[in-house]
Formats: sequence, structure tokens, C-alpha cells
Amino acid sequence: MRILLLGAGGVGAAAAAIAARRSFFSAMVVADYDLLRAERAVSAVDDARFTAVQVDASSSAAIAEVCRAHRITHVLNAVDPRFVMPIFSGALDAGADYLDMAMSLSSPHPFAPFTECGVKLGDAQFALSPQWRDAGRLALVGIGVEPGLSDIFARYAADSLFASIDEIGVRDGASLVVSGSDFAPSFSIWTTIEECLNPPVIWERSRGWFTTEPFSEPEVFDFPEGIGPVECVNVEHEEVLLIPRWVAAERVTFKYGLGTEFIEVLKTLHKLGLDSVRPVRVGDVSVSPRDVVAACLPDPASLGDRMSGKTCAGTWVRGVDFDGAPKEVYLYHVVDNEWSMKEYGHQAVVWQTALNPVVALELLATGAWSGIGVLGPEALPPTPFLDALHDYNSPSGVRNQ
Repeated sequence: MRILLLGAGGVGAAAAAIAARRSFFSAMVVADYDLLRAERAVSAVDDARFTAVQVDASSSAAIAEVCRAHRITHVLNAVDPRFVMPIFSGALDAGADYLDMAMSLSSPHPFAPFTECGVKLGDAQFALSPQWRDAGRLALVGIGVEPGLSDIFARYAADSLFASIDEIGVRDGASLVVSGSDFAPSFSIWTTIEECLNPPVIWERSRGWFTTEPFSEPEVFDFPEGIGPVECVNVEHEEVLLIPRWVAAERVTFKYGLGTEFIEVLKTLHKLGLDSVRPVRVGDVSVSPRDVVAACLPDPASLGDRMSGKTCAGTWVRGVDFDGAPKEVYLYHVVDNEWSMKEYGHQAVVWQTALNPVVALELLATGAWSGIGVLGPEALPPTPFLDALHDYNSPSGVRNQ
């Protein structure tokens, strides 16, 4: 297996660090628009299998050229979702398999954004599934932690714990604190704005996919391993678009534990137009307001030394067990920032995200996972993945509710 890792930011650098401890691949080419950043990620792992190159992720031709030059078999996309489609297309053109952690972007319904879906997350990718099948190639989409591991939890619950499922609800919460900063998101603010200010999507069997207002349906969810109760709200996320394709349930939701302050900051950015990706003229230059916001905030990858606490990703499932009794569980994965920094030198949120595509690549290398076309994680058997987490010293948990 010869891997092209696109993006050497927080998640990409963490993926390289995790992969360096495994033997399932022969080469990993770390590519970034900023060659110095790619070189730093390669230098950090000190492994002859790794090389650094410069590439423009907005060019499908450039992606295909790098793939061919380095005989790439698998492309791992670790850049922000603006670049999904050129990377996705470039991998297909080059005859490589593809993995990502965020899917092609959505756009709201032009007339009823808070009741009806417009272009949904992943629509552009699923539209090309016939071409991937015809080529005999696999595009495994949404294989981070959320989406990714959360979807695998849903599939495991449907296969092994429930006879029928009333609701699958992905719930994300944390107790992370960054000292010395009034506001310092632990993940890409560009992606966070995209997720949180777009109309959230809900799926119900009787209605299909529909939307609601941002930050709707607040609930307090009690997270495990000492994190405790966190208020969670509806947020647009890929799981709601993926899980119903392969897992039978009456309802699917995603709620994120943002906190009141974070929500107010996002609302203020929206009111001021600072969430916009449309360039505005400032003197002699044109710049996207959202890019300015991202540039003004600390790089999430740099926060680990000042961060404390835990992050939790998980899937709450309610239904009926195989004996006909009501059942409710929360399947989850927790990472302690102190552990991830000590063990890998990467903060908990980016490390947790990066872990899952590396596990997936190893399962593809061994043949435990296989497929063609555009597939979500829940299309593949969950048990090999959950077993592999133990081998990576980061097992998941299950709590009866």
C-alpha cells in the first residue's frame, strides 16, 4: 500500500504519527500547499517510508499527477471540505482508492432552508458512485471520528445489540479547556462554522431528510469518564446523511456539545457576515471573511500543551433488544489530552480524528475491509474495526443508559 496523505495540519500530522507505528504500508507521501508544513510532519516521524511534497489540493490534475508519480494506491484526504471534490476526482482519475473525514459541501434550500434540504453533504460524491464502481475502485467517505467511528458504532448496534432501532443519535461532548485563551477552538474554525451555521439535517423514516434551525432542540447529555453533563444542540453533520443509507432506524440525529459561549460567538460571526466565504475587497486585496477569522485564531494543532481535559465521540441508540425488551445504550470513544500529548505529541481532538482513517487503511491493506463504489463506514463490517482499536491502545466503550 502506497498512501498519499493530503494535508499536514493538525489532523494530517497526527495521522502520520499514528501510521508511523504501523507496518501495513510501504510508503506515505505527505502533501501540503505549504511544503514546509509537510516537511515538518515528515521530520517528526523520522521514518524512511515518509516523503514530503508540495501540491495544490484545489487542482484535480495536480492530485492525479502526484498519485501517478509516486504510484499511489490510496489517497487520504486530511484537508478542509472545500477541497473534497478535486481530491476525490483526482484520485479516481489516477486509479487510486480514496478516504476522507468530511464530505462534499452542502448548500441550503433556496426558499425553505429551515424545513427542506438543498444540496446535502456528500451529494456530489454519491452522484459519482457509478464511476467508482465501474473503475473497480473504493471511495470510503466520512471515516474520521464523527463521521466515521460514530457510524461504525451505529452499524455495530444494529448488527449485535438491537432487533429494531427507534433512534440513533450521535452525541459529541468534551471537558477540554485551553489555558490562556478566551476563545480557542480545538478543531478547524472554518469547518466548525460550516457545520454549525448551516441548517441541521434530521432523518425520519416517515419524512426522509429535512432541516431545522441551527442550534435547535437543546438537550443535556451526560458524557462518560468524568466529562459529565453537557448541553448539546442540532448541528449539520454527515452521519445523518450516511447512517440511514445502510442502517435501519426510525430517526437519526446529530447533536454537538458547543456550550453557550461558543454558540454566541458563532451567532455574532454570522450577524457580522464574518462566516462568509465570499471574498470582500480590503484595500488592494480580496479576502474571505471566514479565512480572516481562521487566521486570527490559534492553530488548533498548537494548542495541545495548553489544553486539558477529555473529548468524547459517541452514538446513542434506543430501540428493542433481541428478547423484545426496551434497550438504550451509548457507544463511545474518549481521548484524554494528557495521554495523547504524552504518547504522540498531538492534542486529543485532532488525534482522535486522525486515528480512524489509519485504522481503516490497515483494514483495507489486510483485506478485513473491501468494497467498490462510494461507501460510508457503516457499509462495512464493524467488528474488525472495533477490535483494531484495542491494538492501537485506544479501545471504545459501551454504557447502558
